[in-house]
Amino acid sequence: MVNEVKKPDAADALEILRADHRSVEKLFDAFRPAPDAAADARFALVKRACEQLTVHAMLEEELLYPAASEALPDATIKVDEALVEHYLVKSLIQRFVTLEPSHTGFDATFKVLSELVRHHVDEEEKTLFPALRKSSLDLAELGNRIAARKRQLEEKLDAAGVRSTGDRTFSLSHLDFPE
Repeated sequence: MVNEVKKPDAADALEILRADHRSVEKLFDAFRPAPDAAADARFALVKRACEQLTVHAMLEEELLYPAASEALPDATIKVDEALVEHYLVKSLIQRFVTLEPSHTGFDATFKVLSELVRHHVDEEEKTLFPALRKSSLDLAELGNRIAARKRQLEEKLDAAGVRSTGDRTFSLSHLDFPE
C-alpha cells in the first residue's frame, strides 16, 4: 500500500526512529480542524499522535541521546537542545489531558505541537543522524535496544487499554515518563 509507513528491515536505530518520525508526520498531515461532527475522529488522531510521541521521546531520552553524547562529545549542545524541545512537546501533550476538541485552543495546540515536532525531526535527521551514522556507535546494537524498549512501552499502553478504540481517557502516566 502506498500510504504505509515503511518499517525498517534491520534493527538500525536511526531507521527505527526515522520510521517513527514518518508515522507521526502522517498523523499530523491527517489532522484537519473540523466542526464538532468530526470531534471524535480528531480526538482519536490527537491521542494516537501523543501516544506515539511519548513513546518516541522516551526512546530518544533513555537510549539515543545518552549514546549520542558518548559517541559525539562535541554534539552535547544538540542533545541539550533536543531535550529542551522534548520538554516543550511533553508540556503540549499534557495539555490534551484536559482539552477536548470543542475547547478553544485544541486545534491551535495540536498545530503548534506538530510544528515543534517537525522542526525537531528536521534538525535531528539533518544533523544528529548523519553524525551518528559516521561515528563508531553500533547502530544495530542500539537499534535492538530501542526496538525492545519500544515493544515494552507499547505493551504497557495495550495493557492499560489506552490504545482502545473509542477510549476518551487521556493518561500516559503508566508509562513512567521521566519528568
